Amino acid sequence: MSKALTGVRILDFTHVQSGPTCTQLLAWFGADVIKVERAGIGDITREQLRDIPDADSLYFTMLNHNKRSVTIDTKNPEGKKVLESLVKSCDVLVENFAPGALDRMGFTWERIQELNPKMIVASVKGFGPGPYEDCKVYENVAQCAGGAASTTGFDDGPPVVSGAQIGDSGTGLHLALGIVTALYQRNTTGRGQKVLAAMQDGVLNLCRVKLRDQQRLERTGVMKEYPQYPNGEFGDAVPRAGNASGGGQPGWILKCKGWETDPNAYIYFITQAPVWGEICKVIGKPEWIDHPDFSTAAARLPHLKDIFAEIEQWTMTKSKFDAMEILNQHDIPCGPILSMKEIAEDTSLRKTGTIVEVDHPVRGKYLTVGNPIKLSDSPTDVTRSPLLGEHTDEVMTELGYTPDQIATLRSLGAI
Repeated sequence: MSKALTGVRILDFTHVQSGPTCTQLLAWFGADVIKVERAGIGDITREQLRDIPDADSLYFTMLNHNKRSVTIDTKNPEGKKVLESLVKSCDVLVENFAPGALDRMGFTWERIQELNPKMIVASVKGFGPGPYEDCKVYENVAQCAGGAASTTGFDDGPPVVSGAQIGDSGTGLHLALGIVTALYQRNTTGRGQKVLAAMQDGVLNLCRVKLRDQQRLERTGVMKEYPQYPNGEFGDAVPRAGNASGGGQPGWILKCKGWETDPNAYIYFITQAPVWGEICKVIGKPEWIDHPDFSTAAARLPHLKDIFAEIEQWTMTKSKFDAMEILNQHDIPCGPILSMKEIAEDTSLRKTGTIVEVDHPVRGKYLTVGNPIKLSDSPTDVTRSPLLGEHTDEVMTELGYTPDQIATLRSLGAI
């Protein structure tokens, strides 16, 4: 069975996380991703946070599955000719260099179009056009500049960044969609185009409900579903909402049995209006069903802290899994706080390919995240990340170079 992106060739000039997230996703869907690296050095993440000496780090391996690696010295005139051959033979060039780096290499948009008018050039940048477009950006900077940090955490504490890599990996996912869209449009126009995903923009897209709330706050001066209501104060900007959902379904994280020693013995509990009666029965408060302070969603809003405190008295008598089993029988929305250890050991996630065990020739077997998007006609087989320059000769041969020419280029330091 062919894969969804079989026949698409990606020239991968990305490094670290945002770009490799994008190209790995495309590789999982069947694209031939050729990762260009510097000889002897490669992607910087090959050596970052190593847990095994002289082996590619998990940071690198978990972002570069299903790719081929070639080494090219783009500053070498002969190496630049090799790169020109790759540009001519590929469909998409993906890069997350600092602004202007590709131009300084001699591969301006105009030059790339001369070599291959159908080429799509996709870029991750920290910021879009504007006063910060030349600034260097990393994950946490993107979360702060995109509005996530200012709205995360508790009201009496500082802004907090998320453990989810919404700046890097989140932007990589956005870029992958942009690339596939551009490829689809090329079927009609026959032309390539530039695709840009700015990290600030990607984070903001994931924080859109907070931009919604900013406008609501400016109009009404209060947001009743936030924990600051009714006894706290609202300023002129969206506040940090703790563990509140920030939407129409009030929720909070509650302690479960064993919380004193287990930092993850918690459950997320949502007091959804249609099952309010079931909630009252489960926690032993049937009198709340018709009580004027609790009978409607609007009436409950000023009392949410008290409601969750009472629910917590019930959840503290149950493990998070026992509580979840009971609550699901009544269609009460909830979810256990799962640790990374629990996720790594989850057999159902392995069965679906969300967690995959991969065998590496140097580091041995390790766990990685598989493709989060499942296509019925294009199943994903996760293969190991490439060794540095492992496929240089193979790709050069595909470009038409003979073994003698390859040997000469290697002696010249071009590859």
